[in-house]
Amino acid sequence: MSIAFIFPGQGSQTPGMGLSLSQAFAAAREVFEEVDEALGEKLSRLIFEGPEDELTLTANAQPALMAVSLAAMKALEREFGVAPAKAAFVAGHSLGEYSALAAAGALSISDAAKLLRIRGNAMQAAVPVGEGAMAALIGKVDVAVAEEVAKAGESAGVVVVANDNNVGNVVISGAKAGIDAALAYAKEKGVRAIALNVSAPFHSPLMQPAAEAMAEALAGASIAPFSPALIANVTARPVSEPASVRKLLVEQVTGRVRWRESVEWMARPKEQEGGGVERFIEVGAGKQLSGMVKRGVGKDTFALNEPADLEAFAKTL
Repeated sequence: MSIAFIFPGQGSQTPGMGLSLSQAFAAAREVFEEVDEALGEKLSRLIFEGPEDELTLTANAQPALMAVSLAAMKALEREFGVAPAKAAFVAGHSLGEYSALAAAGALSISDAAKLLRIRGNAMQAAVPVGEGAMAALIGKVDVAVAEEVAKAGESAGVVVVANDNNVGNVVISGAKAGIDAALAYAKEKGVRAIALNVSAPFHSPLMQPAAEAMAEALAGASIAPFSPALIANVTARPVSEPASVRKLLVEQVTGRVRWRESVEWMARPKEQEGGGVERFIEVGAGKQLSGMVKRGVGKDTFALNEPADLEAFAKTL
């Protein structure tokens, strides 16, 4: 059976995530210790104990979610003999792309933690709090509808489609005035929309200062040859060259997360020029991506959150 390992992004974090993995597996504990050492602080305590508002801060949530994903991945490999190479592809939603690259061997866990701390701080600093916003368009909505809604808000400020998660879940991002105008248009048209509780307009042109910060950080980062290939957020297609990864990670800061297209390409049969993936394995906190996969392509999913999940999954292979 062809599988893909997929890694969650911001919004999946919750205090206590990864604690049972750390208690059960030395390999998982070592990941948390490595992240703590890389950042020079006890991020693991915040991950395990909270408080939630501090864990949710972008600069903390990003390396924290990566740490939990890699703790699960390393335990799966050492305890149950399931290596990343078992998969045809890896993919991650936004920050999850760094988790995917660390799992595939492109980035060390320490470097991934440091880069995500820089990324989180840069994204938070790019736009003053209160000047940016994001909103989810849900229900009978696709990218075409979302682009129409975004365009309606452009006269008041920058608005773009930021996350194409799946049909029925598309996120717009930009200046608060633009988002407010877009939401007013959505209401007129009967499009259901929910303002998101986020601290910045992620994956929009307003993140350009953060993209520049990441270009500088990534220029000095070591990106090793890796396998399996990554399905990149901004292209929704495989990439396996370190130089290309460096470029795409910078573009990803301001670019659209093409998650729906990524999943659809992976799920498409090889004879139809797709990836031929039959099962998607979500590695880390929560089950948000599993839900998107089921709604989008109806494929089999498996979420690895707890020690028992790892064992149960390994037995299916």
